[in-house]
Amino acid sequence: MTETWALAALWLGLALAATLLSIWLRVATALSEIVVGAIAQLLIGAFVGGAALGVGESWVTFLAGTGAIVLTFLAGAELDPRVLRAKWKEASAIGLVSFAAPFLGCTAVAYWGLGWSVPSSWLAGIAMSTTSVAVVYAVMLEFGFNATDYGKTVLAACFITDLATVLALGFIFAPFTYKTAIFFAACGVAAIVLPWVTPRFFKRYGNRPSELEVKFLMFQLFGLGALAAWADSEAVLPAYLTGMVLAGTVGKDHALVRRLRTLTFGLLTPFYFIRAGSLVSLPALVAAPTAFIVLLLAKMATKSVGVYPVARWYGSPRKEGAYTTLLMSTGLTFGTISALFGLSHQVIDQAQYSYLVAAVIGSAVIPTLIANAFFLPRHLLPERAEAESAAGVTAAATVRAEP
Repeated sequence: MTETWALAALWLGLALAATLLSIWLRVATALSEIVVGAIAQLLIGAFVGGAALGVGESWVTFLAGTGAIVLTFLAGAELDPRVLRAKWKEASAIGLVSFAAPFLGCTAVAYWGLGWSVPSSWLAGIAMSTTSVAVVYAVMLEFGFNATDYGKTVLAACFITDLATVLALGFIFAPFTYKTAIFFAACGVAAIVLPWVTPRFFKRYGNRPSELEVKFLMFQLFGLGALAAWADSEAVLPAYLTGMVLAGTVGKDHALVRRLRTLTFGLLTPFYFIRAGSLVSLPALVAAPTAFIVLLLAKMATKSVGVYPVARWYGSPRKEGAYTTLLMSTGLTFGTISALFGLSHQVIDQAQYSYLVAAVIGSAVIPTLIANAFFLPRHLLPERAEAESAAGVTAAATVRAEP
């Protein structure tokens, strides 16, 4: 157990360093954790060995996966049914064009520009079409946008984009089977039953020191996640759906949400974001950066061409429309999942996988840095967050300190 405790201390030390960097540089903590993960893997690999960071350890993978699931659930639970009913056309339009433009554009770039095969090009288009719910939600929470109609609309659009990505991956590369049908049926039943059962269960047995509510939610997330994995889908998809259908119950229980955030951001998501950054091979990118740069620029360009006009069509001011476009240009979870699927099923080779993962992770960092530096819609910031941000205190501290 000595090695396990030492490795856990290393990862939490990296998370602490990333948090301090986010405070000093005034960037989202998720982004600093990704960068710290990439640098740590490079330095530790150079001086100690590539396996020293323990990225492949089963418990690290489990904590990282759990972080992605719970973070995605919280993003769904933050959605306001009232806002969704009022803004469903805008969210659907932005989400669909956010998928379609990079899917077709990056597929064409990979095929004609990089000379990849037809299956590899389709896989590249799918991986580049994603929007990271985890990154967008972390940024929204950092600045307090998650409590605004604007933030909830963007999060809903992210869900539409990633749902289209999952369906495209399934239709093109993973033919639907009876397992898929069972999984979709189970999700449908859960979407009907959970909104009825959960508030009654919480009212009868909740509000106890044993944290029954958290255990119940984790049981649901792990159970549906296991079913998703059995059906060759991804656990984050039912997590988001569960969060959406329970938004009227969990989302309104601010004390419960605060406890879940403490668990998620204090322990789980550092493993997720640091591990994502550690997957980037910086020496490989320096040696052959062309494919990485081409794919990253193609994703950002096609997202901009698709999303910005739609955002403006629905009345977003220029700066707000640009901020939405850049956030929708982020990618992480589903992008890396798609790339790993392609590698494991021999659709792409190891080099193509490295380029795709690097481009996906680059898209989690670069668009968000640009968005927060030049296009942050400050008129949507809560007053306390704006005041403390100007004073040099992070918006995260403001949001978490609010009652």
